[in-house]
Formats: sequence, C-alpha cells, structure tokens
Amino acid sequence: MKIEKRKSKSENRKAERGVAAIENHQHAVRVQLRPLELFLRRVKDELDLRGDCVAVRLIRDAEMARLNRKYRGEKRTTDVLSFPDEEKRKPELRGNPRRMRRGAFLGDIAISPGVARRNARALRRALPEELQILILHGVLHLLGYDHEADRGEMERVEMRLRRRLGIG
Repeated sequence: MKIEKRKSKSENRKAERGVAAIENHQHAVRVQLRPLELFLRRVKDELDLRGDCVAVRLIRDAEMARLNRKYRGEKRTTDVLSFPDEEKRKPELRGNPRRMRRGAFLGDIAISPGVARRNARALRRALPEELQILILHGVLHLLGYDHEADRGEMERVEMRLRRRLGIG
C-alpha cells in the first residue's frame, strides 16, 4: 500500500505558480536572487504562465561568450541568451501563452551579470533593474518572439510589459 504525503497549502501554491528557478553560477558580480525570483514570478503571472517552468542561470562572461559562439556564431559575450524547449517552440504559442498546457517547461535563460553591469552603467540604470529587463527579454524569446526578425513586434510587447511591471 502506497501512502501519499499531503501537500501543504504553500506547496500547492508553488505548484500552481510553476518553477521560477534562478541559479547563480558566477561570483564576479554580487546579485541578490530573491528579488529576481519574485520578479520572474510577476512576469509569469502577467503572461499567464503560472504553471510553467522557466530556469534562469547567471553565468560568467567567458561561459556566455562560449555559448554565444556555439549557438549564434558570435565571437563575443552577450547579456542574455534564451534556449526554448524544442517541444514547446511552436508559432501558435507566441502572443498567446494561454494555449499552452500547464506545467510546461518553457526553456532556459542564461544571463551574464558582468555584461549586465556594464550595460546598466552605460544606460544609467541600477543592476537589479537591468537584470529584470533581461529576464523579461529572455522569457519573451522562450515564447517565440524574435526581435531580429519580427519588425518591432517583440520590442512593442516588451515595452508594454515593462510599463506594466514598472521597470525601465
């Protein structure tokens, strides 16, 4: 006979929200993870992605440069890269995340806090705000948006969401 452990209310709420994991794999830039995790949850709520999983990894510049070279053919570092889950990468998802089944793994986002810090200084922003912008940008890429090919659609959506979320 198998005995199931009853889930607490907080465990049920976490399951409803889906996983919003942020891991720090670099030590060059001090980053507070909890505010970023809360922001990622707000983004997911705003886009009605509560039951879906997004993984964010903060990585060193050298690792970001390696990924950028491997996946985009660029021989330099960058601030953010998104890796959508191949099974969920369908055009009908874009702009309508409600059509996805709940509990889906959307994909991974890699962010370089070193590049983010340099960009934040150049744009006269605080680092946490720059990291929030990169998280939002990465999530939109996971949903299928592509600012390099969509004639400004992603930028319009991103700017509207930034206003609603109170950033940049």
